[in-house]
Amino acid sequence: MSRVVILVADGLGIGSSADADAFGDTGANTLFHIFQHMKSEHNHILQISNLAKLGLVKACEQAKNISFDGFANHQVEGAYGHMQELSTGKDTPSGHWEMAGVPVLFEWGYFKDKTNSFPPEFIDELVKRTGVPGILANRHAPGTDVLRWHGEEHIKTGMPICYTSADSVFQVAAHEEHFGLDKLYEFCEIARELLDEYNIGRVIARPFLGDSEDNFKRTGNRRDYSVLPPSPTVLQRNTEAGNKVISIGKISDIYAHQGITEKYKATGLEELIDTTLVQMNTADDKSIIFTNLVNFDQDYGHRRDIKGYAEALEYFDTRIPEVLAALRDDDVLFITADHGCDPSWPGTDHTREYVPIIAYKNGMAEVNLGLRDTFADMGQTISDLLNVQSCEYGTSFAGQLK
Repeated sequence: MSRVVILVADGLGIGSSADADAFGDTGANTLFHIFQHMKSEHNHILQISNLAKLGLVKACEQAKNISFDGFANHQVEGAYGHMQELSTGKDTPSGHWEMAGVPVLFEWGYFKDKTNSFPPEFIDELVKRTGVPGILANRHAPGTDVLRWHGEEHIKTGMPICYTSADSVFQVAAHEEHFGLDKLYEFCEIARELLDEYNIGRVIARPFLGDSEDNFKRTGNRRDYSVLPPSPTVLQRNTEAGNKVISIGKISDIYAHQGITEKYKATGLEELIDTTLVQMNTADDKSIIFTNLVNFDQDYGHRRDIKGYAEALEYFDTRIPEVLAALRDDDVLFITADHGCDPSWPGTDHTREYVPIIAYKNGMAEVNLGLRDTFADMGQTISDLLNVQSCEYGTSFAGQLK
């Protein structure tokens, strides 16, 4: 066995899962609704022939018994299927931890009130310990909206913008120059410590630049502060065996830096894929190269930008041949997602969906993996491929990757 390469198309769901009704997401389908919108509103067939050849379209068709016009009877090289999430949430850490063999079987803490979302005693202690004059927002809100609503006041007052969503998250937006990047990170570190008792999954630092609501823009210096996975992931098993796990993008933050030997930050799909290719050209045998393509979710899913999402998928598709060309003979490429984020769905939150599981190695024939009962099947498969200690959950399909 050589190496494992994982590309997480963040938020690329392929149809509402069996338990979607409990989340209000019955009928969501990120990929198919993008396809339908582009065809009906723009007279454009989504150009994803390389992803389709790996099985993405068939995985979505199989998951919901639907048909993509223009992709009839297309040939697939590789293994494809759809995975049901076992974890209780539809958030980023739950999806990522589960695909690495550790489902989240406990309930996260949430800030459920849409306004005045955070407990007063938490805010009081946070303000006291950080020395800020107060906080702004204190509500559920999209990240781009809070910059328009509160960015100028933040610059004038020095009060950080604190907001949340339906996920288990506390997000902090602050200006890199006026507030300071180091000060933002320190603020978030203190918030992380205080929020442990509330069982909040992530604190996210969201730095931005600009001088007015017309040009405020997030920078690439985001940092996530996550709680630790509740048990060892396949990433930790691989590092314990003396092998490398190379994080690209926000992967290291999602796993609270556990089981990571090298980490590389990158901003935007182009840079994330470029960095992945660099690591594929140099990484040792038995390495895991793990990349999160956050822009699908962050820039298009949450912002309900269907056309932008489609264009990003088409760009990703153009880079697939380079990724395949960089694979060594025994490498295995996995393409998957951590949850859905249907840009056609009401609201701005994630959607509870099946996610694709694509596995490819050079010379593979078509393999239908069907429905997988947990994302952890991927982690268990990686354990088998790398011959490291198994995780507690998941059923390996390594034997089908021939």
